[in-house]
This record gives sequence, structure tokens and C-alpha cells, in this order.
Amino acid sequence: MPLPVAIVDLDAFDRNTDALVAIAREAKKTLRVASKSIRVPALIERLLERGGATMRGVMTYHAAETAYLAEKGFDDLLLAYPTARLSEARLLAAAATRGKTVSSVVDEPGHLSVLQDAAKEAGVTLGAVIELDVAWQPAGVAHLGPRRSPRRTPATVVALAQEIAARPGLRFGGVMAYEGHIAGLTDKNPFTRLINPAKRLIKLASRRGMEATRAAVSRELTAAGLAPPIFNGGGSGSLRWSGEDGALTELTAGSGFLDSHLFDYYKDLAVEPACFFAIQAVRNPKPGMVTCHGGGFIASGEAGKDRLPVPALPEGSKLLGVEGAGEVQTPVILPAGVDVKPGDPIFFRHAKAGELAEHFNEYLLVRGDRIESRAPTYRGLGQCFLG
Repeated sequence: MPLPVAIVDLDAFDRNTDALVAIAREAKKTLRVASKSIRVPALIERLLERGGATMRGVMTYHAAETAYLAEKGFDDLLLAYPTARLSEARLLAAAATRGKTVSSVVDEPGHLSVLQDAAKEAGVTLGAVIELDVAWQPAGVAHLGPRRSPRRTPATVVALAQEIAARPGLRFGGVMAYEGHIAGLTDKNPFTRLINPAKRLIKLASRRGMEATRAAVSRELTAAGLAPPIFNGGGSGSLRWSGEDGALTELTAGSGFLDSHLFDYYKDLAVEPACFFAIQAVRNPKPGMVTCHGGGFIASGEAGKDRLPVPALPEGSKLLGVEGAGEVQTPVILPAGVDVKPGDPIFFRHAKAGELAEHFNEYLLVRGDRIESRAPTYRGLGQCFLG
């Protein structure tokens, strides 16, 4: 094959799917697919089909993406990030005119006004799911977790739910309470060995208060006659923990299906690598080293070595610390006794699953040693929702 290419190992992908679905099924909760971590419609469809009744719809990351997936036939679409522009809310309303169930996360009245105006114009009803912030704030002097919603107490959630219920064109769709300080915090990361124990303690210390807050929100909404139709939480990095939370009705997973390399670094997640990219070696600058063409696919988030892609094959290969992964060249130190010639492929894993799809028009879907099919990414389908 011409290089570079991106590859999904279907056997590993299916085993990961079965493993994550089993966690949700054991917890007696449904599982929602986070499209941000996939960005390949054929793979999202495969997940929903394989998961059967345990799978419940798609968590999207952009209004235009939500409308696009509705056009493709997907249903039960929950936009996980609020929109503040009428033009984007109109895209959600257009998806609803197709008869699809469409909801958006909200956390303030301004979000409601935009959704309501779009719903009124289109003559549809849009769901509004309230984001509950469950970041850990020990003693009120620190904030550990993503900066998301200002809704942190049951009273503030109930007040917004009542406002949603009172607005024509909107329906109260439930609550989302994503524990990013747990799901996004690796605790066996080889790049942060010295602070891994502290990360684990943060997770343990914050869990009880978070679960108590979720339970109180569910209880007070129900008492107000607004029992949440869904109560969403979890991510691949916290799926088993969230499955034990009685307040939640559904979980979300995305990266765990493909297992980009950051998701190797969680004590409570057992999945296997299913997604790779291959670039060609083009130089032998010295014995035991090759230089590859391209490969600088750096992940978003806090800058660090764990955001770099990592060599996967030949096993034992390493990046050169002083150069890393570059846009046009990437040196790789080879394990002893391994011979790689110019033109041979070196296989890598990206740090974040979904972001790899922004660099390739298609994924090769491989079973064993054969290419079974090709699946276009959003990019390959001419879609770019974040740029």
C-alpha cells in the first residue's frame, strides 16, 4: 500500500467493543458512542449494531456533525457541547425535522433561548440536557477537572430544568455529569511515573462526593416532577467506576474501542490496541536507527511526551528524545537485531483515537493479514467539523 496509511484491526476492535458493552450490560446501563473518538461513520454503525440493545445512540461534538449523522440515518443524537449561535441550533432543528431524536447539552438560559428560537422556526422540539459539573474542588481552593458547566448543586440544576420544561419547543432531556478528572486522568502513565500514585489518590478522594452530588441531583429532580429521562456519565477511562454509580442510567465510551495509546495508562481499563498508522522509513542515518517520512501527529491537551505518537512495530522501537515526531521526518531507534530498509513501514499508535481521523481520508479495516474493506473518515467524506 502507498504510505502513510491508517489501519483498524477489526478483531481487536470487536473484542474491545464486546468488553466495553459487557461492562455496561453488567451495570444494567446503556452505552452511548462518543463520535469524537471515532469520526468514521462505518465504525460508529458497526459499534451500534454489535452492541445491540445495550447501545443507545451517539454523543456528538458539533452541531454540523449532528445534522450530518442524522442525514446518514443515525438517531438518538446528543450534542455534548453547547451551541450559542442560532445558525448552529438551526442545524440541530433540521436534524429533528428528519424525525430524529436530537438533544443538546446546556448550562445557562442563553443556551435555551438559541435552541428555542431554532425549534420554533422549524416547528420541532429539541431536547435540552443539563450539564452538571462534578469536578473536584477540595476545600474550595482548587479545581481538578475540566472547566465545563457552572451548575454544581442540585438547586441550580432543578431551576434550569424547570425553565426548560416551561419553554415551548424544548423538552427536559436529562442530565450529563462527566467526571473528566477521573476519565481523563491516567494513573499508570509511563511518562508520569512519579505522580501516578497522586493521580490515583485524587480519583479515590473525589469519587464519593461526586457520586453523592449525582444522587442528590437525581433525587431532587424527581421530587420536582422532572425525573431525568437520561443521566449520563463516564468515559472509557472511568467506565467501570461509573457503572457502579446508581444515579446514572447510561455510560459513554469512545476511545476505548480503538485504544489509542493514552488508554493503555489506566489501571481500570482492559482493552487492546486496535488502531495504527504506518509511515515509511526513508533513511538510515546510523546503524540501529531509521528516519521516517512524516508522522508528526501530535495530540491535543496539556503538552507532554504522552501526546506524541508511539512506535508500535517493530516492537521495542522508540522515538529519539531530542527530535520526537516531526511533520516531515521522524527518527526511530530500532531494537537490537531488527533490520528496516528504506521503503519499509514503521507502525505507530496515536495518543488520542479520534484525532488520527483528521489526518487520513480513510481507514483500512484489516482482519488477520488482509484488508477486508476501507472506511472513509469524516475528512474523507469532505467533512471537517472543528475547522
